[in-house]
This record gives sequence, C-alpha cells and structure tokens, in this order.
Amino acid sequence: MERITARDGARLALHSTGAGPGIVVVHGGGVTIDVYQRLAARLADRFTVHLYNRRGRGDAPPRSEPYTLDQDIDDLAAVLEHTGARNVIGHSSGGLIALRAALRLPIDRLALYDAAVSVDGGFPTDWIESAREALRSGDTARGLAISAAAINPQMPGSRLPLAVQVALVRLFLRTPIGRTMGDLLPMTLDETEQVRRHDGPAEQWAGVTAEVLLACGADGPPYYVDLDEALARALPHARTVRIPRGGHDAINRAPRGLVDTFAAFFAAPVSPERTSQR
Repeated sequence: MERITARDGARLALHSTGAGPGIVVVHGGGVTIDVYQRLAARLADRFTVHLYNRRGRGDAPPRSEPYTLDQDIDDLAAVLEHTGARNVIGHSSGGLIALRAALRLPIDRLALYDAAVSVDGGFPTDWIESAREALRSGDTARGLAISAAAINPQMPGSRLPLAVQVALVRLFLRTPIGRTMGDLLPMTLDETEQVRRHDGPAEQWAGVTAEVLLACGADGPPYYVDLDEALARALPHARTVRIPRGGHDAINRAPRGLVDTFAAFFAAPVSPERTSQR
C-alpha cells in the first residue's frame, strides 16, 4: 500500500498487485475494495491492478458534501496520473464515475460491469425517497430492503412482502458485508441520486473516445441489458457482452469467464485513433 496525493491535498491509499499493464478499478457503492480482491488476484498474472477506496470508505479520507461526481473523478485522475495506467474497470455506480471521467481523462480502455448509467429513465430511481425516509426514521433494515428490491427486481426475494424482506435484511445486517452495506447506505443513496441527475439520452456519452466494453450478468438486473445496448449505439468504440450465470456481484466473484473477457479486452492493441490522440 502507498499513499498518493489527491488534487485537494488529501491522501489516498493505493493498493496495487500484479505485474504488467496497469488497470484501475473504480468500485461500486455500498462496499469497499475488500470485495474486489479476488478480481485483482485473478488478473494479477497479466496486469498490475490498482485498487483504492473511494471517499468515506475504509482507509479513504472523508467525502466532501454535498456529494457530486467531481471529487470521485478528480481522485481517479490522481490515481491514473500516479500509476500511468490508461485502463479502467468501473462497477455499478463506479461505472457512472468511470464513464463520466472518460469524457475528460486519458483513458484508452474502459470495461464497465453493470454500470449504473441511466438512459432515458431506464435505471430505477423512484424508490430513493422511500429509502431515505426509512433512514431518517432510523430503520436501516427497511431502507436497505427497499433499495435491494428496487435494484434487483429479478431476485425472488424482491417479490416477498416488505415486512418479510425487512426481517431477512435484519439477519443480513449481522454479517460483515451486511454491516458495511448498512453503514454505507446513506452514501449509496447519494450516488443513486447522481445516477438520476445524469439520466438522459445515450448521445450525451458520444464524446467518450475510449474503447468501451459494456458487460452485464445474464442473471443480474435485466435493465442493464437495455442500458448497455443503448450506450453501445451511442459510444463510438463500444461493444456489449453478457456473462453467463453472472449476477450483479459476478465481478466480485470473478469467475474465469469474466476475468478472461476482461483480460482479452485490455490486452488487445489500442486502436490507431486512440494512439494518435496521445
């Protein structure tokens, strides 16, 4: 682990492993880099993988308020500059940050998994107020249950009565990952609000010149399929892929099919157009 200086002077903890071309991972909401260790380890024989906790999590400095994407993008810029990496993986809300960053940062290749990028209202956000109200009343379990059911409509549990979902979430909150997700739920809701604020036509992303891989899990939230296809039509250099038997957390489980797909994407030669822009 090493400390690097962010643009506002804060010190970010950078965790790097492996050897080869650099890849920076921008993690999703509700978690820390701990759940990406398996992904990093399985790419480490071919790449140097850089992980860092985003603000307000783990060993990261506090987050600025009110929250916008700007600080996250600035932090990613600092990591890219320090490492010299031009490859990025973004997951969930980290995918929105990474895609937004690709409009202005030197990123050659961008792999997004279940990127929380809303196109013409395609990402569910109408549940945010209900979840916030639950948090204001001190009921984290209810807030997390509302969030999980809305984001994962394909899960059988999302069709259970809310009281049953809340009871199950109370048990989940006793686990280490459950406690982390519960503690980070206020920030997760802030990030989902940013997804809503950046909703719009896919053409708003047409200025991204990076090679983009839009990946989603075949068993994950179904709306990612349509969102990825819409983005692929608008982005100049993009393609989509669905990971068999993959859910939203497939990137954390790092099955061989996903890891090999990422590795092949990042190992491919950079297009002449990207090379000429350096």
